[in-house]
Amino acid sequence: MKPLRFRQIHLDYHTSEQIRNVGADFDADLFAETLKNAHVNSVTCFAMCHHGRLYYDSKLHPELVHPHLCNRDMLPQMIAACHARGIRVPVYITVQWHDVMRKMHPEWRVMDENGSIGGSPYRDGFYQFMCVNSPYRDFLKEITAEVLETMPDLDGLFFDIVQVPDCSCQSCMKGMKEEGLEPHIKECRMRYARQMIDAFKTDMTAFVRQFNQTCSIFYNGSHVGPSIRQTLDAYTHLELESLPGGAWGYMHFPLTMRYARTLGKDCLAHTGKFHTEWGDFHSFKNPPALEYECFRMLALNAKCLIGDQLEPSGALSKPVYDLIGPVYRSVAEKEPWCQSAHAVTEIGVLTAEEFDEGHAGDLPGCMQGAVRMLEDASYQFDVLDSRSDFSAYRMLILPDKIPVDSVLAEKLEMYTAAGGKVLMTFESGLNEPQTAFAFGPAVLRPKQPMDLEGQPVRGRFYVSNNYADYVLSEGALGQGLYDTEYVMYGRGCAVEAKADARVLLWSVRSCFDRDYRHYCSHRQAPSSGIRGDAAAVLGGGALYFAHPLFTIYQVRGAHWCKTLLYNAIDLLLGTRLVQHDGPSSLHLYLNEQTEEKRYVLHALHYIPVRKSAELDVIEDVIDLYNVNVTLHLPHTIQTARQVPEGVPLDFRQKGEAVQLTIPRIHGHSMAALDWQNRD
Repeated sequence: MKPLRFRQIHLDYHTSEQIRNVGADFDADLFAETLKNAHVNSVTCFAMCHHGRLYYDSKLHPELVHPHLCNRDMLPQMIAACHARGIRVPVYITVQWHDVMRKMHPEWRVMDENGSIGGSPYRDGFYQFMCVNSPYRDFLKEITAEVLETMPDLDGLFFDIVQVPDCSCQSCMKGMKEEGLEPHIKECRMRYARQMIDAFKTDMTAFVRQFNQTCSIFYNGSHVGPSIRQTLDAYTHLELESLPGGAWGYMHFPLTMRYARTLGKDCLAHTGKFHTEWGDFHSFKNPPALEYECFRMLALNAKCLIGDQLEPSGALSKPVYDLIGPVYRSVAEKEPWCQSAHAVTEIGVLTAEEFDEGHAGDLPGCMQGAVRMLEDASYQFDVLDSRSDFSAYRMLILPDKIPVDSVLAEKLEMYTAAGGKVLMTFESGLNEPQTAFAFGPAVLRPKQPMDLEGQPVRGRFYVSNNYADYVLSEGALGQGLYDTEYVMYGRGCAVEAKADARVLLWSVRSCFDRDYRHYCSHRQAPSSGIRGDAAAVLGGGALYFAHPLFTIYQVRGAHWCKTLLYNAIDLLLGTRLVQHDGPSSLHLYLNEQTEEKRYVLHALHYIPVRKSAELDVIEDVIDLYNVNVTLHLPHTIQTARQVPEGVPLDFRQKGEAVQLTIPRIHGHSMAALDWQNRD
């Protein structure tokens, strides 16, 4: 498959049968010309929408063609007009949401464990799931085959809504029994559901290849996480649906993309023109927000996609493409410094999603906290899983909740024996039953903190911080903090150091845990001044914090947790790959174009602000001036310039340290540093 394009539109067309004159204003040439003028070079168009309607002249299922579609050749004409202008056209097919089939064939729908067809019949939408383990799969194949035969020149297929259902329909019950699984146990149902969806993707890709050997194929489940590894071969590329105004928010994309880019597939990132998310008609994203979202895609090695929804008339909205055009013009200008670029990183962060799978809008808090904290200091990092190659990273971070089995423990021991450093927090490093550490410099005490009912309190957050304790700031880890106690809102593990390790920080007990018997003021009791357990332990190439630093930062934003983390990383690493003297709202991303023999440094300064109860927005671009950057690079830099402007940048190099000054950052700035190998 050819590389993905940098400037794509994803065009929804979920159009009710109660709307008439659908496509009445559609003009294929005007449609394609509008896209071209907005610098779009790829557009996903629609064959079958969530309402279950088709937008081409189906011979197999003419009854499914939208009843008020004025032009039954709408989709083929879109493809022809776009191809005439060099615009790529993948085609959209809905999978698990199909409003017509859910009514015609209720027996094909996902059934819950109570024997009910999932979802209320009174809900305002088409959100009741179809089961692809039923004859519904044969129907999907019929549609897919007809699309491929009717439009053999399509460039790709985008299968939407491919998720893992908890299904107890007859087909799934039969399949579970054949696999020796117990359908009444949810864990068994979900294991079978994952196997079934994986098999569906593999089967459908093989089916598509009978008709088209080169088209792109993607299955969208609204999130890309470690579970996708099982069926990577069924995908030609990865698309990361992540509309910040919707359930995803601004933290979803950087976390997900830093993982996806390690999987060896070309990546395409989704945002939307919408103020919120899909189907938000006649709303417009603030231009600075759309710039930020697209430029961040480039910085993190993804191609750009902006979601839109074609209005029922069939004519593209001029204001929408007046919004998109300037952003995509800028993307086009920046592309030469983004093509075939890969991230230069120093840290690998193991993802808790491998053990507690997340989804859009519900990613593990420790992972969100990790991304926030590391990006604010412009550390260069990837997100990994236990199957990743660790050797490319100087340091690994295991945030808060990474269990370690014997296989991962051996892998970490080999990594540290080769000189790698490991930073781990809270329950990371514990074995699966959480009875002892499988890796690291600490030993778990037999007695752990409990509440009045005898339940563990570590890692739990209470309104009044009932079981909080403190950490005494001192030594190398206390740099930049006052020499005093700092509250830890989430109680840590009770640990001591191994014989060959040393304690860097100690916890300090509160006067008492807050409950009805003893309390002080409005929140946690003050420090007793009495030393408690070890709070930070160093030994064997690993540094361990007993408290859940990443979750505390995600929940409470305690800046001292961030400072402790930065000091620990600097203690282990010595030098940072990238460092700057700007504010924490400035994020830097270092990439390399090996064939061009250059580094490309992206500087992004856009600030999402919570100006409403529901979402963060970006309204303003605040310029930064004369930002000093230090890079530690293994190459001699010959020239440095701001691109695409071509303005030379002053720089100095001493050994591996390259210092340069960026005179102005207006939202997004890129610096190209050309190098040659040292003798």
